[in-house]
Amino acid sequence: MSFRDDSEDGRGDIRKPFLHTGSWYRMSSRQSSMMGSSQAIRDNSISVVACVLIVALGPIQFGFTSGYSSPTQASIMADLGLTVSEFSLFGSLSNVGAMVGAIASGQIAEYIGRKGSLMIAAIPNIIGWLAISFAKDTSFLYMGRLLEGFGVGIISYTVPVYIAEIAPQNMRGALGSVNQLSVTIGIMLAYLLGLFVEWRILAVLGILPCTILIPGLFFIPESPRWLAKMGMTEDFESSLQVLRGFDTDISVEVHEIKRAVASTSRRTTIRFAELKRKRYWFPLMVGIGLLILQQLSGINGVLFYSSNIFATAGVKNSNVATVGVGAIQVIATGITTWLVDRTGRRLLLIVSTSGMTISLLIVAVSFFVKGFVPEDSSLYSILGILSVVGVVAMVVTFSLGMGPIPWVIMSEVQIFDYCLMALLLSNLPFSSYLTRFYLL
Repeated sequence: MSFRDDSEDGRGDIRKPFLHTGSWYRMSSRQSSMMGSSQAIRDNSISVVACVLIVALGPIQFGFTSGYSSPTQASIMADLGLTVSEFSLFGSLSNVGAMVGAIASGQIAEYIGRKGSLMIAAIPNIIGWLAISFAKDTSFLYMGRLLEGFGVGIISYTVPVYIAEIAPQNMRGALGSVNQLSVTIGIMLAYLLGLFVEWRILAVLGILPCTILIPGLFFIPESPRWLAKMGMTEDFESSLQVLRGFDTDISVEVHEIKRAVASTSRRTTIRFAELKRKRYWFPLMVGIGLLILQQLSGINGVLFYSSNIFATAGVKNSNVATVGVGAIQVIATGITTWLVDRTGRRLLLIVSTSGMTISLLIVAVSFFVKGFVPEDSSLYSILGILSVVGVVAMVVTFSLGMGPIPWVIMSEVQIFDYCLMALLLSNLPFSSYLTRFYLL
């Protein structure tokens, strides 16, 4: 029985995508011989890891956007004459744009594919960075930040889903964690480059990840699961064969994907009344709960304004300390990428949340007690060191679990996924703005 017969289930024709970006491995015609197709796949095979490394440029862009406000705060405020509130608004506007991008991301990824949505996400990011680099007042500054956020919102949904859909089951956790690892690399790059270049040049450098991503997308296959969903049987099987290797037998996985797509195609909408069923409310609750708690931990406030936090704690060269934190975060997230398929998601989440709780308690107590201690006392210096240690420990423990794992789970639990991202990102502006307001 053909795939089309399996999938229709009385619904009529399978939906066709609004736009299909294509790939280099696509067959030139439907009459191509099986031998010719196989040889094309053999000649042009590309590994899953290579595909993940290309799409990881998107999360690097995400991280660069998140880290940009920390090293540039003083110079932007001085050059454009911004107040603390105006700069705080600038820092938070990326998350407002991300909320809008997240709402649209599900439909965009559905109708034009995962690759197509990443191409669309790259365009506002490039325009946004250019607007910031040429800004003479707050209007261009704010517009650029909003555009960056819109692109980041699409990237935040599409990249984890694409990775989950192309990754073999035994590598899904590790490859899924690459998303958060790339975010931390982007943050570290923003911190590091911010030491050497002024804020306008740093904004121009922010264009690079997306300008490399766009041509790179033409050299990787589209998600096999999305192609199967769109009824592109030949493209679907070719894509999967390319991802798994020419010598790999993909018949079992092909059957599993066809069966899963046929099952989900029987009902395209879910009524609110059906949320009472455990098969719907439980994964939805887990996914939304983890992602909301991830953001309510205050990590974005720490990353956006880490230089100011370290300066308040008494660190003489706060920008260098910030770069150190960025490097530590990359290392910790890299360790998680190696551990996630060995120890499991649950254990890492328990360790991570416990460590974050203790770390934040140390930071809170240190800053609170410092207000009652003379600045020339030894206790004041000790409390400053404790607050720095607490911030570093918080970032490390966050990277060990609460950073990467919710994104992995979100991509694995694909029920209401784009709505979930909208709910997540809607709380970000409020969280980061309040953190900034509290610190100053």
